[in-house]
Amino acid sequence: MALKSSWELALERTGGKTAGKLTDAQKTKLAELEKLYTAKIAQEELTLKPRIATAKPEDAAKLEETLRNEIAKLRRKLEEEKDKVRQSG
Repeated sequence: MALKSSWELALERTGGKTAGKLTDAQKTKLAELEKLYTAKIAQEELTLKPRIATAKPEDAAKLEETLRNEIAKLRRKLEEEKDKVRQSG
């Protein structure tokens, strides 16, 4: 089952109509959010990857799953925040 992005779901809800052009303030905020969440994802990777590398195989698998879940959660939050910005225009 393929997951749809928040943007794709929003397009479905609005019948495929976009909200229009983004303002410069919205574009700036979107870029800031992207930068912030990229940093958060990198921090999670920097925290867990060394632990994964030194863990026993069964523990490494659990840590890898934790990392995947955290990254997915951060990406969902990013899309939610970006949707809020897009809708605020």
